[in-house]
Amino acid sequence: MEITGSKITVNKSAEQVFGFLSQVSNFEQLMPENIDKFQVLSENGFLFALKGMPEIALEKKSEQAPNQLVLGAKSDKLPFTLTGNIEPDGADQCVVQLHFAGDFNPMMAMMINGPITKFIDTLSTQLGQI
Repeated sequence: MEITGSKITVNKSAEQVFGFLSQVSNFEQLMPENIDKFQVLSENGFLFALKGMPEIALEKKSEQAPNQLVLGAKSDKLPFTLTGNIEPDGADQCVVQLHFAGDFNPMMAMMINGPITKFIDTLSTQLGQI
């Protein structure tokens, strides 16, 4: 299952956006309003829960400064990655696109497609406002 978010223009350099996303504590600022829990687990990981949803722990899997940051689920129960692709667009601007990729059975994919799409859209919108 793959979901690609909209391309969002951010009025900061690619280096600034990459630096922001590299600090996992900053993801709290990007979360939807219905966040129920956010906890930094380490400098490379955090846990969050949205109301009515189970807790999800993410950790950095790879990074290629300043163009890409890959977060992945800490648990093998829900194997997925969330990739932030950052393209410079001038000195003080860049374009960011989030990409979700998960390995789910068809029934699970059907159930979570809508909420995950909305979640990616919210993260993208919030990122555009940093």
